[in-house]
Amino acid sequence: MAVLGVDGWRGRWVGALLRERSVRLLVLDDVAAVLGVPDVELIAIDMPIGLSDDGVRACDVAAADRLKGLGAAGSVFPTPVRAVLATDDYAEARRLSRAATVPPRAPSAQAFQLVKAIRDLDDALGDPPTDRVVEVHPELAFRALDRAVRDRKGSARGTMQRLHALRAVMDVETALAGAPVGVPVIDALDACAAAWSAHRLARDAGECIGDGTTDSRGRPMRICW
Repeated sequence: MAVLGVDGWRGRWVGALLRERSVRLLVLDDVAAVLGVPDVELIAIDMPIGLSDDGVRACDVAAADRLKGLGAAGSVFPTPVRAVLATDDYAEARRLSRAATVPPRAPSAQAFQLVKAIRDLDDALGDPPTDRVVEVHPELAFRALDRAVRDRKGSARGTMQRLHALRAVMDVETALAGAPVGVPVIDALDACAAAWSAHRLARDAGECIGDGTTDSRGRPMRICW
């Protein structure tokens, strides 16, 4: 049985299908393709799942605190509130968010870029909640793998640090050599880190942060690795 790590990429998804040490990179066109990969025990995806109705998620705050001083606190930003999923217009999203949050808060432009992917995932997961799909954060995974990962992803030093960390748990270079054409190394490595998280979580050896709350659809507001 395999696990799948997933990272968003240009309106599509990069998947890392992990069996033991063997990992294969995939391009998945939509969430249906992500959920439809066969013989997968658990899917770990770098995308918000549990969504607050009225404020900042405790797991986002906790993740930023953990990564503070480790070169990646800026990789965590407040997840848009559920009301924002109703629009593709940034000005309207800001209005909806301010109306829903206390004190009023609007999503950053960076956070708003994820809204379509968050909505697609939210729609595809449906009801009731499933434990088969878990929200993860690659930067938490990389620091758990190797505390020497300190430089930003995409930089020469940061890339080599992440490769070194992943080598210990999977055949990452083989996966990169056989990657689908066009897949950026950043997204490929993040998907691999998500796959390592999925492997741990499937065996009850992973970690999660959050305050134990669920959203209005019963989904846990947590980040795991």
